Amino acid sequence: MISRRQFSQAIALTAAAVPLTRAVAHASTPAWGPVKQVRAGLLDVGYAELGPADGPVTILLHGWPYDIHSYVDVAPALAAKGHRVLVPYLRGYGSTRFLHARTFRNGQQSALAADVIAFMDALKIREATLAGFDWGARTACVTAALWPQRVRALVSVSGYLVVNLTQNQEPLSPQAELGWWYQYYFATERGVKGYTQNTAEFNKLIWKLASPKWDFDDATYGRSATAWHNPDHVAIVIHNYRWRLRLAEGEHRYDGYERELAAKPVIGVPTITIASDFDGANADGTGYRKQFSGPYEHRVLTGIGHNVPQEAPEAFTRAVLDV
Repeated sequence: MISRRQFSQAIALTAAAVPLTRAVAHASTPAWGPVKQVRAGLLDVGYAELGPADGPVTILLHGWPYDIHSYVDVAPALAAKGHRVLVPYLRGYGSTRFLHARTFRNGQQSALAADVIAFMDALKIREATLAGFDWGARTACVTAALWPQRVRALVSVSGYLVVNLTQNQEPLSPQAELGWWYQYYFATERGVKGYTQNTAEFNKLIWKLASPKWDFDDATYGRSATAWHNPDHVAIVIHNYRWRLRLAEGEHRYDGYERELAAKPVIGVPTITIASDFDGANADGTGYRKQFSGPYEHRVLTGIGHNVPQEAPEAFTRAVLDV
C-alpha cells in the first residue's frame, strides 16, 4: 500500500471532512463479462476488457488487498466514452498465473511494472493511459518512469509512490509506525501463517481501516475476496512488503530498473494525482509535486478512503477522461 506515514495519518483523521458522495457499495454483476487470458512475459494474465477495440487504450491497475472489481463502475463508464479498457489481475491475484513453477514469486515494484509492459506487448498495444491506486498506482508510476514512451498519460492515487529502499530504512514516530502494523506482521513467520489462514478476515480489516466511511456489503467484499484464492497470493504479498524493508532480496534481472528508480526519476507524461482522506496531511500533494514535469493537476477528494475508484467512481473516471 502507500507510505507508512500516509497510512498512520489517515488512521488519525477525524470525521470532520465533508463527504464528496455517500460511498455505498452493493455487489452487482460486472459489465465486462468473462475474464480473458493472455500469455505475457512470465505470466498467463487474467483481465477484463470493455469498449471498442480501436479506442484509445486505458489500463486500470488495482492494489492490495483489492482486485479488478475496484473498477466495476469506472471501466464501463470509460468504455461508454469510447475507451478500450483493460483491467488485469496483478501477479498473485485472480486468474493470473505464473507460466513456470520455478519462477521466483517476486513482488518488487519493477517486476510488477515489467508485467504491464509484457501485457501491452502481448496485446500489441503501443501506448496506453495508466490509472491506479495502491499497488496499482505504484506500478503505474514505475512504468511511466521507466518506459515513458509506452505511457500516454497517468492517473495516480496518492501521487508519486516509487519506493526508495534507503529511505524506507529510516524509522518514523511511534504513532506513525503504528499505522504500518501489518508490515511488521508480514516480516515474521507467524505473520505468514496468520495471513495464509485468515486472508479474508485480514483483508476485510484493511478495507475498513483504509476506507472507514465506505459502506460496502458482504457480497461486494466476497466478490473481490475470490481473487486471493490465487495459489501465489500470499507469497507475492509477503515478498512485496519484505522487499520494501530489505528483508527479502529482489531478482538481479531487475537491478538496473531499481537503480534508475533509486534516483527518484521525474515523470514527464501528462498526470493527474488524486488524494483522499487516506492521505492525511499529505493530501495537498506538495510533497511530490516536483516529481512530475509534464502537464499536471492534483485533485483532493474529501470523505473518500483509499479505494478511490470504487468509492468515488465518477471522480476517478473524470480524472482519466481529463488527463
